[in-house]
Amino acid sequence: MSAGKTPMHPLLARYLTQLSTNPLRTKALTSSTFCFLQEVIGSNAAGLPPPQIPKDAAPLTKALARARIDSKALKMALYGFFVSAPMGHFLVGTLQKAFSGKTGLKARVGQLLASNLLISPINAAVFLASMAVINGAKSVDEVIRTVKGGFFSVLRVSWVVSPLSITIAQQFIPVEMWVPFFNMVQFMVGTFMNIKVKKMRLAAARKEAEARERERARMATEEKH
Repeated sequence: MSAGKTPMHPLLARYLTQLSTNPLRTKALTSSTFCFLQEVIGSNAAGLPPPQIPKDAAPLTKALARARIDSKALKMALYGFFVSAPMGHFLVGTLQKAFSGKTGLKARVGQLLASNLLISPINAAVFLASMAVINGAKSVDEVIRTVKGGFFSVLRVSWVVSPLSITIAQQFIPVEMWVPFFNMVQFMVGTFMNIKVKKMRLAAARKEAEARERERARMATEEKH
């Protein structure tokens, strides 16, 4: 170890070892954990009401409900393990292989363009389709409408975050640390988006409830007259 170099934390060293020896499994477990946490943190931070459970439910059931740990959080974990991680492993691995050993401005710009024009659209479409299914879409048409409705919104966020994170990685992050770095970036952005979407849905549900209440009050007033 060179003088003045900060030693790596043992847990990080073990994680990088697993990432090297079992890359797909390690990425799948990481993505599954982060997707699960995004859903739980998003539900709590957005102020969503806990699900209704029987008063005589088991203490564990009540604790899980208070923490907003529900079937959707488990579905998000499955999405992270079986969809997000394998797809990211393949796409990012392909991108790294394509630009392996290439340096200079031309290579960096090419990597950014490939990420934004190829990888980001695929990620956005698969993410939205998966969220549609997790949220209860029951037909292909519903999935397609969800993808069309949110595609460019998700893509715009990706086009801002992806170039910035790639530039930071290229300049300051060792190549072996890229996967943990991008995982943390995706986790923070995903959690932020999750909270934002849940707050928007909660506000929309409240407005709809208020509109129904006003309509009932109007009809009751008309009946009196």
